[in-house]
Amino acid sequence: MDTIIMIPVATAIVSLLVGTVIGYAIRKHSWEQKVQNAQNDADHILADARAQVAAVKAEVNAQKQAAEAVKQSAENTKKEKILEAQEQIRDYKQKIEDKLNLKKDDLARQENRLKQREDTLDHKNSLLDEREAGLIKKEDQLKQQYTSLKAKLTEADELVETRRQKLYDVAKLDKEEAKKIVLNKLSDELVKERAELIRNSNEEVKAKADHYANQIIVDAIQSSAADTVAETTVSVVDLPNEEMKGRIIGREGRNIRSFEALTGIDLIIDDTPNVVTLSGFDPIRREIAKRAMERLIKDGRIHPARIEEMVDKARKEVNDDIYEAGESALMELGIHRMNPELVKTLGRLKYRTSYGQNVLSHSIEVGKLAGTMAAELGLDEKLAVRAGLLHDIGKAIDHDIEGSHVEIGVELTRKYHESDVVVNAIAAHHGDVPKLSFIAELVVAADTISSARPGARSESLENYIRRLTELEKIAKSYQGVKQAYAIQAGREVRVMVEPDEISDDRTVILARDIRNQVEKELDYPGNIKITVIREKRVVAIAKDYYRLFLELFTQLL
Repeated sequence: MDTIIMIPVATAIVSLLVGTVIGYAIRKHSWEQKVQNAQNDADHILADARAQVAAVKAEVNAQKQAAEAVKQSAENTKKEKILEAQEQIRDYKQKIEDKLNLKKDDLARQENRLKQREDTLDHKNSLLDEREAGLIKKEDQLKQQYTSLKAKLTEADELVETRRQKLYDVAKLDKEEAKKIVLNKLSDELVKERAELIRNSNEEVKAKADHYANQIIVDAIQSSAADTVAETTVSVVDLPNEEMKGRIIGREGRNIRSFEALTGIDLIIDDTPNVVTLSGFDPIRREIAKRAMERLIKDGRIHPARIEEMVDKARKEVNDDIYEAGESALMELGIHRMNPELVKTLGRLKYRTSYGQNVLSHSIEVGKLAGTMAAELGLDEKLAVRAGLLHDIGKAIDHDIEGSHVEIGVELTRKYHESDVVVNAIAAHHGDVPKLSFIAELVVAADTISSARPGARSESLENYIRRLTELEKIAKSYQGVKQAYAIQAGREVRVMVEPDEISDDRTVILARDIRNQVEKELDYPGNIKITVIREKRVVAIAKDYYRLFLELFTQLL
């Protein structure tokens, strides 16, 4: 029984021991495997660490080399900067030396100049001393002469008294009768002298007045400058190509008919390459037509509806420009209040010309001239400027209303409640009615100056040449005239006369006769100055006969 029980126990113990041994062996193998793995990992880590250490060492070496290179480069840069700084210091030093040398030269020149001035002053002082001595000497001489003259005057008075007494005795007149005769004679002489003085005084006053008036006009002209434009009734529009002409005409001419009906301007398309011509007497309509045509050409779409649209836009733009032109004219002249309708009418003058002169520019110029002259004469400058600006306002609408531009201007200014002085200046600036104020006279003068200045208004070349020819012909028709020249664009004629045939007194009469004939026979703007020149030259040559004889004798030898 005990044996049977021990066998399983022994078996269990043996199994337990065998399991323990086997478990130990397995665990030992596992531990050995882990140790081997750990050793392998340690080897790998050590290798990686060694590689990293090597890399770090390499990087450290590279950084050391880079640092050495940077240090070397810094040293090189330092040396270059030092050299550059030294070079700049040398340049600056050289500049400073140059400036010092220049200043030294300037100081030397100034010193020389001061020395020369001092010498000059010394010379002047010596001259003044000499002059003072001469004046003292002359003063002594004059005193002596005065004493001598005083004595002679006393002697003369005594002699006159003696002769007067002898005359009394010879004429058998008492003192009162002789006194009466002398006073009557003296009165006649005084009347003559008085008349002479009055005549000379009148001539002097007239000369001064003419000089003052001329000075005022010259100052007014110098303070004004205006542009000159050429008068024309046509405008030319450029085309990009010849094909555009056909598109402008349209099918069976419908486009051109529509354009002319809407603008009131004739459209001329001829053989002239790449242009069309707009013809019409109304400058504002012509400007509207030009702008509309340029827009149509740029847009490229040309048909009646598009033409109407472009014409409306152009008309609006031109109306805006007209009002802006009127406001600009008021601002330029310093006029602050004016009826808007009158301002718009004034702006229409921008597109109006008269004999090639732009009427708005002419009106502004007249306003400036009238204002300048009024200021010089102590008159109302602002009123004169206003009258000068509005004097041709009627020309803005004379294409649309019957009557002269003067009548239209008077009606317009009265309608918009302008002052009576302005209305009278407009009505009288062509002499249609009497001038009621001095401002009206100034407006006439300013209008004449602006219109008659050279280049202000155009005239045909034939008329210009014919006028010059007639001027010279009239001057040459008088006896004793040697030559005549029309100069200053026909505004002056210089007449050369024979000095043996015409005397100095006769030249005055000749100038007046030529002036009268020019006024009678010629039409001209402004004034024409006739200058008669009489010159007689006598030439005599003094010869050195001894020198001539020597030269002749030398040549013969």
